[in-house]
Amino acid sequence: MSTKAAPAVGVPERFKAAVAVYALLRRDGRVLLLRRSGTGLHDGELSLPAGHVEEGEDALSAVVREIGEELLVAVQREDCTLALTGHSGPERPGDDSYVDLFFTVDRWAGEPAVGEPDKNDGLVWVPPQDLPDDVIPFIADAIRACSSAAGPRLLMWHWPPRSGPAEP
Repeated sequence: MSTKAAPAVGVPERFKAAVAVYALLRRDGRVLLLRRSGTGLHDGELSLPAGHVEEGEDALSAVVREIGEELLVAVQREDCTLALTGHSGPERPGDDSYVDLFFTVDRWAGEPAVGEPDKNDGLVWVPPQDLPDDVIPFIADAIRACSSAAGPRLLMWHWPPRSGPAEP
């Protein structure tokens, strides 16, 4: 039995967004990227280790978990620093809107390796000021913002929300 009351007549339903976390592991002036594969979204492109915040999970726990799953390294919560917040509208029709939290990580235990070969097929360290052309565009924006002391601390993508058929 739900205890939530129905919205009052004439009152719009409250906006809801999914939450995603991203990790910028930094070493020797470079950031770690992974090449997406087998996911159906941005396959073949470079991205940051990332994932969804699960029900009942806080953002720091989510980024620590995702780093462990995707890179097979251990990181402590206190070594994750929130560097940027993003707010993205649906990338494709039918997608969720997101609040994107980008964390910098400068310390971890172990050597990063591909932990989910069904979702990515390689890791590469790159200088943030010289990103490859195949980095997902919003990820490139976020890396540049996080790597600049004067960079923005809020970025927004895909607003207004797109409508119409999904792009190939």
